[in-house]
Amino acid sequence: MNSAGIQTLLDAEREASKIVQKAREFRTKRVKEARDEAKKEIANYKSQKEEEFKKFEAEHSQGNQQAEDEANKEAEKQIQGIKEAGKKSQAGVVKNLLAAVLEAKPQPAMRA
Repeated sequence: MNSAGIQTLLDAEREASKIVQKAREFRTKRVKEARDEAKKEIANYKSQKEEEFKKFEAEHSQGNQQAEDEANKEAEKQIQGIKEAGKKSQAGVVKNLLAAVLEAKPQPAMRA
């Protein structure tokens, strides 16, 4: 009778060990599944945010392009004005330079 009881306890212990092993395997499997699910969610969230950013960037870069075009037009106007002013006074400047070079008026140096 004693050995039958011991045998029953050993069988119960083996059964409990199998149950514990299956629980560990299930837990390990579930952790891997949860990790994979989290990776998928992260990838989806990341792609969603990247699309939102690209849309935002496209909407706002168009305004920047317009501002840049306007600034370039304004700069061209100013450059054109400077060129025209240079052309108008170019002859006078050349005349004054030639006169200064050709009609040198030497003056004695002042000593301190």
